[in-house]
Amino acid sequence: NVALPYQDLTIMDACTKCKVDYVDTANYEHPDEAKFEYKLQWERDAQFKEAGIMALLGSGFDPGVTGVFCAYAEQNLFDEIHYIDIMDCNAGDHGYAFATNFNPEINLREVSANGRYWENGEWIETKPLEIRVDHDYPEIGVKASYLLYHEELESLSKNIKGLKRIRFFMTFGDSYIQHMNCLQNVGMLGIEPVEHQGQKIIPIEFLKTLLPDPASLGPRTVGKTNIGCIIEGIKDGKPRKVYIYNVCDHQECYRETGAQAVSYTTGVPAMIGSKLLYKGVWKNKGVFNIEEFDAKPFMDELMTQGLPWKILELDVK
Repeated sequence: NVALPYQDLTIMDACTKCKVDYVDTANYEHPDEAKFEYKLQWERDAQFKEAGIMALLGSGFDPGVTGVFCAYAEQNLFDEIHYIDIMDCNAGDHGYAFATNFNPEINLREVSANGRYWENGEWIETKPLEIRVDHDYPEIGVKASYLLYHEELESLSKNIKGLKRIRFFMTFGDSYIQHMNCLQNVGMLGIEPVEHQGQKIIPIEFLKTLLPDPASLGPRTVGKTNIGCIIEGIKDGKPRKVYIYNVCDHQECYRETGAQAVSYTTGVPAMIGSKLLYKGVWKNKGVFNIEEFDAKPFMDELMTQGLPWKILELDVK
């Protein structure tokens, strides 16, 4: 089992040639444009089937655990699911004026792009950070959360039957947004080469060299993450709304692994997905997203591998 680096599909092709199962934690991101999609990975379904092997896409947290939460709800908690809001809060404080919790290039491209959500069979586009909600995250409190496009929306809108709308929200502080807007206004988030003192540089790649390495944030980051799904639909003929989520503490993660919670919440699900594939608990031929399998074995593993989840029943308005 292997993990896919961003901007590289050659590993998937190598897996089919060598007949090795494949696991990744996020989908393909085009190197020359601020766009990520599953299309080129899904197109490899036939070659994986022909090789008699399996590709498991998106076995991180979001995508990953969020898809498993939705699948678990569909398989165990609802007869019909109509609405899903994926809520991602990182309330960690690293003490820097500005830094990103994972690859700065990927993070800033993601946040500064137009938002998008799926409703009634159509994609609706929004301006960057145009839609804000103030959401009360359990064990953290109320945080400003902004609508983004995130890759699991593409697969979940296809795989959760009867869905009417799915959205993704992520928290950002005012300082982060101010820094990002300033950097964008002066062209530092650009992905096209520019001439600088006789050589070509890509602004966002240069910015990446100036920002703190996300791997260095572990010992200085305090606070918690809360990532989960608010799911609404019908059960036994009655409206139902649940909130499935995980809370992770940055310092507890660092004490255990030497990494902060953003790395922890990605690495543990990658291990679980690989374990289920290796043991044959999840097994098929072709290319699959994580929500296409029986969710319970993954949910059970989360409870014993450091990412326990909770379910809240919410009032249906």
